[in-house]
Amino acid sequence: MVVMSQPRTYSRYTIAASQLLGQQIRLGRKRRKWTAHALAERAGISRSTLQKIESGDMGVAIGLVFEVAALVGVRLFDADSTELNRQISHTSEVLALLPKHTHPDRQEVEDDF
Repeated sequence: MVVMSQPRTYSRYTIAASQLLGQQIRLGRKRRKWTAHALAERAGISRSTLQKIESGDMGVAIGLVFEVAALVGVRLFDADSTELNRQISHTSEVLALLPKHTHPDRQEVEDDF
């Protein structure tokens, strides 16, 4: 028996953000006057994968999207690399102070009969 998985659904916000990032990547590529083929080659991906990225396809690996964005100069976190490294360090320090695992709050059992 073959079980068909249902396609993943995303919120409207997530879809819009992915589309915007794809458009910003396309704009960055065009401002550099690079062809899709040239950018795909620089990124080490196929032209069809680049087309998916530029159209906001949610199925492309996030690492590929981030790499292509970096190649065309799209800043993802509104910070330069020094500030980004500082933020990573700070967030790591905060995470180290928190418990490694999270558990939902326990609900008290109503046992008054």
